[in-house]
Amino acid sequence: MAAAVNVSVDKAHSTIESAKRKAAYAAVAAHFDSSMPFVGIGSGSTIVYGVEAIVEHLKTHPPPAGHINWFVPTGYQSRKVIEAAGLNPLSFDSLPADAMLSVAFDGADEVDSDLNCIKGGGACLFQEKLVALRAKKFVCIADYRKKQENLLTGWPAIPIEIVPMAEKPVLAALRALGSTDPKVREVTGQAKAGPLQTDQNFYIVDAPFRKLLNRSDVRALRVAHVEDPGYTVPELAEAIKSIPGVLEVGLFWGINGDEAAKKGLKGQGGQKPVAVYFGMSDGEVSVLEAKKSDDEQ
Repeated sequence: MAAAVNVSVDKAHSTIESAKRKAAYAAVAAHFDSSMPFVGIGSGSTIVYGVEAIVEHLKTHPPPAGHINWFVPTGYQSRKVIEAAGLNPLSFDSLPADAMLSVAFDGADEVDSDLNCIKGGGACLFQEKLVALRAKKFVCIADYRKKQENLLTGWPAIPIEIVPMAEKPVLAALRALGSTDPKVREVTGQAKAGPLQTDQNFYIVDAPFRKLLNRSDVRALRVAHVEDPGYTVPELAEAIKSIPGVLEVGLFWGINGDEAAKKGLKGQGGQKPVAVYFGMSDGEVSVLEAKKSDDEQ
């Protein structure tokens, strides 16, 4: 019986990893060009395949003579992935002041039907948001488990990066907003226990909330005149961000890079992806692209 269970687990793992790889290759094929000067690289297991796809692309489509592709990581882990692949890393604070990333590839813990994302499972949400906001377009790569109609359907909590000394009042404020049992994330699998610390030496709080509303939910609930229907993504993101001691919240919402360009926001991208590439369990890749009305929050 144990052997059968192990085979089933191994098969499921293989399916997920294959889905990630196919999504990554499809996203890179559609959005990466070897003439790009600056490219953002996110964190997490899915982005390893994104870097792999970029390396394969550069083998068959080398950059123009004298051109250097620089890859901007969202944290220590992604920098190591870039270096291990033989690519050129460039820290975020070394970008020229007037430079934008041509594209940023990153994963997500969950994506809703409006392309809002939960990120921060890997504790890099602050730097991930910095990179997304500096990119002309953020392209998300994920597997089929991350595709949901509403955020907080499969993913249990919203990651929030906080100042360590503000732990108690932040937890109290989150409970007042309706979070059920928010907790500081602990280090796991290491001899030294205690709070996990980010690259900024801040803490991560994982705050469970009830399922968040998307735009179609809001329209339906307005018609039905439902009282206290719950939070929309913008409402909860802004409420959490306003808590003293919060550095950043792991909700990526608002406008995307294309919309920022149309609005004339010079030097600024968007938190939301322009497209999400989901590797599916059947071997196909499902692409969810931003709708023209995505700026109508």
